[in-house]
Amino acid sequence: QLQLVESGGDLVQPGGSLRLSCAGSGFRTGYTVQFYAVAWFRQAPGKEREGLSCISTTGGTNYADSVKGRVTISRDNAKNTVYLQMNNLKPEDTAVYYCAANLDPWSPMCTMQPQYNYWGQGTQVTVTA
Repeated sequence: QLQLVESGGDLVQPGGSLRLSCAGSGFRTGYTVQFYAVAWFRQAPGKEREGLSCISTTGGTNYADSVKGRVTISRDNAKNTVYLQMNNLKPEDTAVYYCAANLDPWSPMCTMQPQYNYWGQGTQVTVTA
């Protein structure tokens, strides 16, 4: 059973940066994170879960308009980890951030809709002066 663990959330000031990590384990035999589409979501209190970015198994990426230009998604296959680099953070970025994954080999596409089978437990990001 695939397990995802997020880390890297913190309390930061506006304009600051964070790099969130999503480490995977329990992959099917012969599979690594490279065979999974992975997405990042966030959910603020009282708001719906919002898709931020995703990376396909062939390396294609998508970004939500709300974060485009401020975040970069990347993947380290050797570490079975997907990262979300966030820059110029704003108070409205405060939320719990989740990563999610689906087994989807060789697909150039990924979705930022919450149609994923595997989810992490979340990591808190708080942006405040």
